[in-house]
Amino acid sequence: MQPLELGNIPFLQESVAVVGYPQGGDNISVTGGVVSRVEPTQYVHGASHLMAIQIDAAINPGNSGGPALMEDKVVGVAFQNLANAENIGYIIPVPIIEHFLEDVEEKGKYVGFCTLGLTCQATENAHLREHLKMPPGMTGVLVSKVHPLTDTHRWIKKDDVVLAFDGCPIANDGTVHFRNKERITFDHLVSMKKAGEAGLVQVLRDGKEHEFMVKLGPIRPLVPIHQFDRLPSFFIFAGFVFTPLTQPYLHEYGDEWYNTSPRRLCDRALYATPKKFGEQIVVLSQVLVDDINAGYERLAELQVKKVNDVDILNLGHLRQMVDDCKETSIRFDLEDGRVVVLNYQAAREASFRILERHRIPVLVSKDLLESAVGDLEDWEKADDTCEDGVAEMVC
Repeated sequence: MQPLELGNIPFLQESVAVVGYPQGGDNISVTGGVVSRVEPTQYVHGASHLMAIQIDAAINPGNSGGPALMEDKVVGVAFQNLANAENIGYIIPVPIIEHFLEDVEEKGKYVGFCTLGLTCQATENAHLREHLKMPPGMTGVLVSKVHPLTDTHRWIKKDDVVLAFDGCPIANDGTVHFRNKERITFDHLVSMKKAGEAGLVQVLRDGKEHEFMVKLGPIRPLVPIHQFDRLPSFFIFAGFVFTPLTQPYLHEYGDEWYNTSPRRLCDRALYATPKKFGEQIVVLSQVLVDDINAGYERLAELQVKKVNDVDILNLGHLRQMVDDCKETSIRFDLEDGRVVVLNYQAAREASFRILERHRIPVLVSKDLLESAVGDLEDWEKADDTCEDGVAEMVC
């Protein structure tokens, strides 16, 4: 085989050919088209907003991962199309591909693309610019929100005006010069940085200009958008099944999950941001019915707020709080002011009975099991009524 070289970003109206094995036949398929746009686009599978190239060549299931060629060089990789539209496909441009490959070569894994962690508003209105004390000729965007878990939070404040990034002036609509007469949102400049690198951010604050060197890195969402190659995390106690909220969890409600899933959980999945490192939204997903949880059967799809008056950080923290409980009773505070109170010893004993009845092999998922093995052995010793078969199954 002969390797193909990576090329550059094609210009508008230049012709490209997409090669792959899409549905509709067995032989290799070549479809042609021209470049229509070059701009940041939402990557469906990558859950990122990065530069993409829009082309009018047909990209169908089976094309993904195939090269987009211009003469004898690869200018992109086909990866998605626009639903309910004709011949609008997208390819990943070479700078994104190279950034990904450099991550893997240098760190042994994909780290992610950097972001400033800012939500910005355009300043195209003259009255707004006057209020922000922007003199004529000065351009920039207004900071409306700063992510609390970023280095940006140390330097930039709400109502600052971001004027430039790494010396590139930012227009009032949030764009910077790209090439020729093309413009692109300044997020692209940030995303091309490697994790740990710094960027020079020029801001206007109370009419005075400031410059800050801000350390950049990727931001993980509070509610994961994808869980590729990962089984769901869970913890079962007295029949109560606890799990972190993820978008794949909500996808179980069907293709229209954003309409059919619980509204509060859906809103948090789409809009909530973490305030602490390692934070998760822990949900009581269902109740496996038993005498121990009688009266609590309808408590499902509710966020767990506290265990014994201690705020919950994530599922691992909840499991630790349950395992380390020294009180006679254990209390779970849920959203809407709902409360679950159980006799702790009786609940521990009931857990094994419930597992056996539902043929569930473990109390915790594999990703939490390593830290839970010792605790599970302690549970078995404390449970005099536990049958041998159940104890072996839990281990």
